[in-house]
Amino acid sequence: MIHYALNNPISALLDKPKQEFTRNDLIKVIEKNSIERITFHYTALDGKLKEMKIPIANRNQAERILTDGERVDGSSLFKGIVDVGVSDLFILPVYKSAFFNPFDPGSLDFICRYLNRDGEPAPFTLDNILLNAYRLFTERTGFDLNVLGELEFYLLMEPENTDYSGLKQRGYHESSPFVKSGPVVNEILRLLTQITGAIKYAHSEVGYIDHVRSNLPEIHGKMAEQLEIEFLPAPVDESADALVLARWIIRNVAYQHRCIATFSPKIEEGHAGNGFHFHMELVKNAKNAMTRKDGSLSVEAKKLIGGLCRHADSLTAFGNTVSSAYLRLVPNQEAPTRVCWSDLNRSTMIRVPLGWGTIDNLAMRVNTQETNRLENLGSRQTVEIRTPDGSAMVHLLLAGITMAGEWGLTNEEALEIADKLYVTGNIFEKTSLLKSLRQLPGSCVESARILAENRKLYERDHVFPPGVIDYVIDLLNRENDEKMNTVLANLPADDRLTETRKIMHKDLHRH
Repeated sequence: MIHYALNNPISALLDKPKQEFTRNDLIKVIEKNSIERITFHYTALDGKLKEMKIPIANRNQAERILTDGERVDGSSLFKGIVDVGVSDLFILPVYKSAFFNPFDPGSLDFICRYLNRDGEPAPFTLDNILLNAYRLFTERTGFDLNVLGELEFYLLMEPENTDYSGLKQRGYHESSPFVKSGPVVNEILRLLTQITGAIKYAHSEVGYIDHVRSNLPEIHGKMAEQLEIEFLPAPVDESADALVLARWIIRNVAYQHRCIATFSPKIEEGHAGNGFHFHMELVKNAKNAMTRKDGSLSVEAKKLIGGLCRHADSLTAFGNTVSSAYLRLVPNQEAPTRVCWSDLNRSTMIRVPLGWGTIDNLAMRVNTQETNRLENLGSRQTVEIRTPDGSAMVHLLLAGITMAGEWGLTNEEALEIADKLYVTGNIFEKTSLLKSLRQLPGSCVESARILAENRKLYERDHVFPPGVIDYVIDLLNRENDEKMNTVLANLPADDRLTETRKIMHKDLHRH
């Protein structure tokens, strides 16, 4: 087997794909590499990756840990959901997730799943909610659902070198020396690719701030460059784990380089916010099922869009969870505010991007010496929802998207919704059209109210436990931001900036 430089090191060592890893394989890795400890990672209610370090003194201990996992305090990890009287949960390693910890030499790490006292998946944990939603989706629709995320973030650093300074709102796909974060991004890409195998590309984004102003010493005075890492399509549950892991890796690499990484929806007025867009791909028999032979969208793809449009406003409860999210979702920006969809159109909530549906081998058109065609490339068509931002609770959002997609594919009404909400052109330049389109929530409090009204979509078939929906509603209501934009608009300019920054920077590292 040929091993590429960025191949998963454990796959290369064992000469097998990660999907085939067994306990004995992992024992071989532990012994061959003199592993000192196993580190378990698991996503808690706050959406962040937690960890437990387990020192390994002998083979028997390693085998026991890999076989039966460990236990954790569920009442702390899922505070308000799990009662202290029945708080213990098992955490079990997912073998295919194994990776060498790049920040802790001597550690073999795993993503874990939660099981309850009976050895069954704990129904209230974020990962198991998504797994239950995906199981319902595949059973009811006959399709698989692949998802890719576009993870935007700001990298903040000391402005040590001001030569070739960047320009405000002009950083899109900029190259060095006008962006200074190249070495940091290269390291992030190397680690993410080796660990997840699911990275498509990275580039600089629109945002550039030469001097951040804040009451937080952590970021005040720093230069900020906005970046994006786009993932490859993967089954929705694997995508969620990879994206949560990616935020952990990005923060750790930034920390090692004396930088700050933040996924906060907005960090400065007048500068681009951090979106967190998701592309969906329906798959049948391991092939993209989003298009017909002529390249147009399939009926099922339109029904998927219809389902997403039908439940778009309640999905903000999982995808836009802090007040600063609603400083990003404002008219006349690329962040959407109305429920609609279109082709190649960045003013809409859902975009159908180019997908190579009827054309391929395009490099032959600019490299006439190339005569060897690659066959069976297939369509890469997706549909992209552009509402979410860096405050998204990844597993819950993707579970919600999966439930909305399942509703769309199993209800004929979804096709009517999709046909009705298709638009063309910049919607913000068409006043009458804009007024006819349903508006997305303008605050966390409004989003909470809409989730409460539509909670049955998510609670059906026992996918989202009522306690988790209650938790999200309470989390949003505590932002107390229903009149935020009105209050800010009525303040003098300097006071508005001061208060806006307080709102933006209070959630610098929420998720």
